[in-house]
Amino acid sequence: MATGLARDQHGIPHLRGGDVFELAAAQGEVTAHDRGWQIEVDRRRAEGTLAALIGAAGLDWDVFARRARLDDTARRTFATLGDEDRAFVRAYVDGVRRGIREVGGRAAEFAELDALFGDRAPLDDWPEHAPLGILHVAHALFSSFPSLLWAEHVARTLGDPWVEVLAGGDDAEPASGSNAWALHGSQTGSGFPILAGDPHRIFELPGVYQQVGLACDEFDVIGLAFPGVPGVAHFGHTGHAAWGITNAIAHSVDVFHERLRRVPVASDGEELIEALGPDGWRAAAVDRSTIAVRGGEPVEVEAIETDRGTVITDLVARPDGDFDAWSVRMPARAGSDLGFAALLPLLRARSAADVVAAFGRWVDPVNRLLTADRAGAVLSATVGRAPDRPRAERRLPLDATRTHPVADRRMPPAIAVDAVAVDANERPSRDDVDLGWAYAHPHRARRIRTLLDAAPPAGLTTDDLAPIWGDALLGGLEGWLALLPTGAALDDLTPEARRTCAQLRAWNGVMDADSPAAARFAAFREELVAEVAALPELARLHDPHGFGAIYDPWMGVRGRIAAALPRLLDAPALRSQRDRLVRAALNAAAVRPDEPWGEEHRMLPLHVFVDVPGATDPGRDLDVGLSGDGESVRCTGSTPGVTRRSWRGSVARWAWDLGERDRSRWGVPFGASGDPASAHFADQLADWVAATPPLVPRLAPDIRPLRDPNDPAGDQAASPLWGRDAARSPAPETEQDADS
Repeated sequence: MATGLARDQHGIPHLRGGDVFELAAAQGEVTAHDRGWQIEVDRRRAEGTLAALIGAAGLDWDVFARRARLDDTARRTFATLGDEDRAFVRAYVDGVRRGIREVGGRAAEFAELDALFGDRAPLDDWPEHAPLGILHVAHALFSSFPSLLWAEHVARTLGDPWVEVLAGGDDAEPASGSNAWALHGSQTGSGFPILAGDPHRIFELPGVYQQVGLACDEFDVIGLAFPGVPGVAHFGHTGHAAWGITNAIAHSVDVFHERLRRVPVASDGEELIEALGPDGWRAAAVDRSTIAVRGGEPVEVEAIETDRGTVITDLVARPDGDFDAWSVRMPARAGSDLGFAALLPLLRARSAADVVAAFGRWVDPVNRLLTADRAGAVLSATVGRAPDRPRAERRLPLDATRTHPVADRRMPPAIAVDAVAVDANERPSRDDVDLGWAYAHPHRARRIRTLLDAAPPAGLTTDDLAPIWGDALLGGLEGWLALLPTGAALDDLTPEARRTCAQLRAWNGVMDADSPAAARFAAFREELVAEVAALPELARLHDPHGFGAIYDPWMGVRGRIAAALPRLLDAPALRSQRDRLVRAALNAAAVRPDEPWGEEHRMLPLHVFVDVPGATDPGRDLDVGLSGDGESVRCTGSTPGVTRRSWRGSVARWAWDLGERDRSRWGVPFGASGDPASAHFADQLADWVAATPPLVPRLAPDIRPLRDPNDPAGDQAASPLWGRDAARSPAPETEQDADS
């Protein structure tokens, strides 16, 4: 079977190869065509060489990547892969190399940077381990350890009792989460299972997921791939079985509070670094390197690794001359395993049990898995690796001087779903899968169940899911309304504030883009955040955290206060001030302009160029007004008290029908192409705003050759199907009809 490519009406690539290795090479090549800039950026993120491409804007990340030894971990794990997995990755990398030479290396962003800096940054050939590094980058900061550092900051500045208030409970993670649900065939119109959901991440541009079809002599799969990584990991449908995941919010990594000291050992001034552990002072491994900064001076970085893990923070001087620092023990590094052994078995899965078995090889982060098959089985499982720590040891970083690493816990077996299952990052009801410390609030999970319970008597189909994806009802509204003054207390408000109270009590709680009441609520919440953040009792929270600039987003005081409200006002130190704070917030909110929520609650696409001075942001015209909020099923998270712009939300929507795969749906916020000049750069945005992802197309069988057989060198000019996407140079005789 010749390697071939078809593109549907959205420019999504559907690939066919003679075997799995031909297919992997084709996937790598097309990904380099469509997302060449994006995957080069992510490769450099893994290597800690981003600043050499984009200048000082990449420096903070490079320091973290080198300290965390991301690239070295990817190299180690590539060396431990089985022969077939290693060949699979190599084939993909061969395709990427070819695609970068053909098309991807000519992405407009590279030329703009060359003009901006007045030099040319060479594009190196991809190393064989690069896809493992990219997968590692996708999850490196997706675990619990930044939140553990926040808890440490709270304990150090305000005292230990505040940890539960500001870093614990079921509302500690600002605008967090993803949604997924599974319907047994008894609940659907076709009698076959349906899986659906939407992962929530930062609105990266180009998007974090790539829709793709992958077929060869062994399988025919559709799914959402990570650009730069072969196969499909998180969301896929093989025609026989399907799956989707949400983050389990598990304590998947240990963080250790380290004590370090420098010991001179040579006349040339070279120093040994020692770390104090349970068995005394031990030498730490140290790797010193230089970060090249385009347009700036090089920066030296010191990567330290103790017996427990890699030091991922700045060093903080102690009065005795030693240093405090914090290390993280990532399971991928500790076990030299990034979970790549799960990818091929997932593509070959023919049953829900096969999917669960494949995810038995998954590592990080710990996920909640929903899977189903055409035979009617629906299974729920928790997959990945997490240290076997009791709940009390997941609360704060561990004392490295007293604590040894522990083995990973054994995950419980999958359980059957006989009706409906919902996962939305909430605290699980089963103790054996309650692996975290702080979770997202259960609002979203409860609301999804309520909406599913209202299904038509004939059962749900994938056509009925838009109201769930698009549901903008504010979670926890009753808690906010309970803060509003009543009776004689209303006399202490201005007339405008009394009208605001009445408006909020009459409001239906839906954060609709066209709703002035939603905007008024947001103003009240923002003013309350500002009032609480200014309290002298919390003043030390604003102290420098000292961990390093990469962690600033997790240490934002206003964002953390917003996540903890309204429960935060019940803290003993604040309870007596609650009414005064609420009055002040209402009085301030009442004089805000009367405008709909979507006027300022607008999408904030985050392209790398946002942080590069002088560069043109390709997402500048994609700031559409949005319904939803961080506390609704339609998660469009902002940071109350800082910005109304939505920087986090559904980065894909998917629904897998096990009866007829072409009744499945998939959609992303932007498009299949990473090229701002392409018609497919953001052509799915309107459907995404409407929460109506398109059907997966049924393509014609005459898939075109991926490359002109008469042009082995890879000159891509012959057909637009061989360029980045079929829409840059429309040629009717070569375009595939998505409905054929």
